Amino acid sequence: MPATVSGIVAYPVTPFSGDGAKIDVAALHILIDRMIDAGVDAIAPLGSTGESAYLDDDEWTLVASESIGHTAGRVPTVVGVSELTTAGTVKRARIAESCGASAIMVLPISYWKLSERELRQHFTAVAESVGIPVMVYNNPGTTGIDMSPEFLVGLVDAVDNITMIKESTGDIGRMHRIVELGGGGVPFFNGSNPLARSAFQAGAAGWCTAAPCLVPEQIVQFWKLLRANEIDRADELFTRLEPLLRLLVSRGLPATVKAGLRGLGFEAGDPRLPMLPLETDVAEELEILVAAVRD
Repeated sequence: MPATVSGIVAYPVTPFSGDGAKIDVAALHILIDRMIDAGVDAIAPLGSTGESAYLDDDEWTLVASESIGHTAGRVPTVVGVSELTTAGTVKRARIAESCGASAIMVLPISYWKLSERELRQHFTAVAESVGIPVMVYNNPGTTGIDMSPEFLVGLVDAVDNITMIKESTGDIGRMHRIVELGGGGVPFFNGSNPLARSAFQAGAAGWCTAAPCLVPEQIVQFWKLLRANEIDRADELFTRLEPLLRLLVSRGLPATVKAGLRGLGFEAGDPRLPMLPLETDVAEELEILVAAVRD
């Protein structure tokens, strides 16, 4: 069961055809290759960046199978399997496992605000349905459900294959609390782009980010500098990256990343309605920031 995931966990967008009706599988393959060739440590399809919530079942399965198959074991794959119901999430978890995913990521999605008792049952049922590691994902900004460090570490302690936490509140204090509660032994991942430098300093096992879609070499280089303890150079690079990282998360990631890709001459289509493409002035600002980092 063990799957070692750490470092830069890269989130590809799901490319669509020009009319938005189909998945552009060839573009997805190119995007994955670019990120792996740049040195990312894992590929994580079908998260929020991959518009998982906007795909039908057949599309979701196609993206999962093509992403895992094309990655072909070059790096681990962490597949987002979140769905509105426990049954739907279990179904997706089993599909991801059958396609060869290294691990799955589960974000609680619900119309109603769920209690800790309900969340515990949901995560346990999903984890017990598969034999691969599970990353529990906390992002109250998108779900309206906020899980405390105590609850998250408790899940890792209680369920064998819940082994990782993704924390995306942007609260560095929560990361320190995870370290404290887990005795430094619970791998946690930062999902807040502007917090990456502080999160690694707090002991994060990795950074879950869509930024490698646009500037993969620079994101990987930042991580390499940190590992080499070249802190001043890492800080200098992160200072260059930070304006871009902040703009990326200022809007929905599918819209910002796809606009950034278009500015680089790579067409991944528009985000699915009701999301809209970036306004022209924001897209132009994004293009300038990407160029500044790449230069």
